[in-house]
Amino acid sequence: MKHINHEQYEQLKEYMSYIDEGLEKAKLPEKTKDGIRAELQELRSFIFSARAPRVAIVGRRGAGKSSLINAIFGEERAEVGDVKATTGAGVWHAYESEAGALEILDTRGLGEGEAPDEKYQYATSLEEVQAAIDVQCPDAILFLSKAKEVGSRLDEDAAQLAELKEHIYKVHQYDAPVVGVVTQVDELSPRSSDRPPFDHPEKQKNIMDAKAVLQEKLTETTSAPVKVIPVAAYFEVEGGEITYDLRWHVDTLVDYLIDQLPDEAQLVMAKLAKVKEIQKKLARRLGKRVAGLTGAVGAQPIPLADLPVITGMQMTMVSTIGLISGRSLTKKDLKDFLRALGVNVAAGFALRQLSRQLARLFPVAGNAISGAVAYAGTYALAEAAIAYFIEERSLDKVQDLFQRTYEKTERE
Repeated sequence: MKHINHEQYEQLKEYMSYIDEGLEKAKLPEKTKDGIRAELQELRSFIFSARAPRVAIVGRRGAGKSSLINAIFGEERAEVGDVKATTGAGVWHAYESEAGALEILDTRGLGEGEAPDEKYQYATSLEEVQAAIDVQCPDAILFLSKAKEVGSRLDEDAAQLAELKEHIYKVHQYDAPVVGVVTQVDELSPRSSDRPPFDHPEKQKNIMDAKAVLQEKLTETTSAPVKVIPVAAYFEVEGGEITYDLRWHVDTLVDYLIDQLPDEAQLVMAKLAKVKEIQKKLARRLGKRVAGLTGAVGAQPIPLADLPVITGMQMTMVSTIGLISGRSLTKKDLKDFLRALGVNVAAGFALRQLSRQLARLFPVAGNAISGAVAYAGTYALAEAAIAYFIEERSLDKVQDLFQRTYEKTERE
């Protein structure tokens, strides 16, 4: 539970208990309750079972495995070997940062012709990786191929990838997703187009050609479509600050990778990548799911019984968005944020009561309006939390955004 401090862990448990108690008391249809319980279980997994993502990075020596790890973190975490193979035994390495950890199975390059600097136990790189997989199951496999060498011995490497997938399934009964990565695209000609976004027509054609070659081979190997993302990972650091940055599409890779990860690995990956657009996407997905739940509860014509359920869901949602941003919110932080928005239990109660009166006058339409009130309020709260905790906007701008989002969503 390293991604959550003890105080916030207890706080989130309290919110969840509040939801459970309210759900038991609410006179909702059992089918509705069952649906909410299933969604809440996924939310619990996302928060309380959150762990470091586990990614196997495989590819030939010089493909840029260590450089890619560093590029994801935006800091130097893995040693980069310019000439000789530096990665020996295929073991799991936890690359730590303040935002969390990324567990990488960084292997001896497939097909390398000389011994690496580190000690190794097995005769082949494939055996090294298989031994490490026996210990722990990868969430995903990144298959790296250097842009200038994308066609070199690709058949042999692809065959070894197929063996790895088969071994993972045999040991863990898990069909690990594969993501292809064309690395070092900055080295493709023309070299004069050496900075992102590499928009020279010839450069783009060469990048797309390399991508197509790898995509065709990986799709053929795995018998399923494989996403291939071209990247540049080179950057330089001095005094802890990035002074030269050629990274390109690393954020695109991380964004896609998060979609492939199990729920329990997504939160930490979003935090450690430190890419606001990725954090916003994950937070917005969470906000829509919780808004859908509160809307379903709010659509039921039972006065007051659903208020604890809705309130607990909203508090859990805002706290989790804070976690995604890298912040651990105390109850005081949460209270100050809600007060600044002009949101409190009394205001929420008034909105709910208004919709209940409409429900009595117009039973069918009233229920829909009631659900719309709950959905719109929750979604607006999510957008406000994203703006404040992830985008770091000022509170006066967040207040305006909250009101505009609420009104627009309710109308829709």
